Amino acid sequence: MAESSYRTALITGASSGLGRGLALWFARRGVKVYAAARRKENLEALAQEARAAHAHIEPVELDVAQADATLARVRELDDACGGLDLIVANAGFGQETSGKRIKWETVKRTIDVNVSGAAATLSAVLPRMVERKRGHVVGVASMAAFRGLPRNAAYSASKAFLHIFLESLRVDLQGTGVKVSCLYPGFVKSEMTAQNKFSMPFLLETDAAVELMGQAILRGEAEYAFPWQMKGVMGLVKHLPNGLFDGIARRAR
Repeated sequence: MAESSYRTALITGASSGLGRGLALWFARRGVKVYAAARRKENLEALAQEARAAHAHIEPVELDVAQADATLARVRELDDACGGLDLIVANAGFGQETSGKRIKWETVKRTIDVNVSGAAATLSAVLPRMVERKRGHVVGVASMAAFRGLPRNAAYSASKAFLHIFLESLRVDLQGTGVKVSCLYPGFVKSEMTAQNKFSMPFLLETDAAVELMGQAILRGEAEYAFPWQMKGVMGLVKHLPNGLFDGIARRAR
C-alpha cells in the first residue's frame, strides 16, 4: 500500500459512498482525515472503522449547503491542524429536474450543495495554501458536466460549474505549488444512483471507483474521467452537433 505525502485532508460528503470510501482510503495511508457530512452517526461509525484499522479519521458535522458556515468551519480546521494539505469537495446532491416537471426547491438545493457548497469548501483556505506554497484542492464533478443530459438540468449545470471553476483555478495557480484537480466519475453504485430509474452503463462498484480516484489524486491529475468506456462515450457525445445530440437525447428521455 503506497503511503501518501499528505499529512492532513478534508473530505466532504464522507458519510456514505465515494466520500466515505476516500476517507478510509487516505486514512489507511497515514493521512489524518477530517471526514465531513451532515449525518453524525454515520461519521462516528466511519471513525470507529478507521480506528480498527489503526487509522485516524476525525468526524466533522457539516452541511455544505450553508456556505458561510462552511467557509468558517474549513478555516477552523485549517488552523487546528496547522494547515490542510488536501481538500476534496465531494459532497453532492442530485434529483431529477425535468423541464416539464421542474421544481425550484430541487434546483436551489442542487445549487446550494453542488455549486455554493463546493466553491466554499475549495476556496476557504486557498489563499493560505498559496502563501504556504503547497496544497491540493480536488472537486468531484461528473461526466454529466459535459452535456445537458435529459432530466438533469440542475445536476448537469452544477457539475459544469465545478468543471469550469476548477479549470480556471488551475490556470491561475500554476507555479504557486498548489495543485488543482477535477474528477469526473461515470455511474457508481451509491445512495444517489440507487434512485435512478434509467439504465446506467458501465456501472462501477464503489470500492473500484475509490481506488481509481485515490490514485488519480496522488498522481496530481489535472482532470480524470472514468471508467474509460464511459469516458469514450461521453467524449463523442460532447462533440456531437446540437441537432444530432438533441435527437439522441429525445429518445433517451
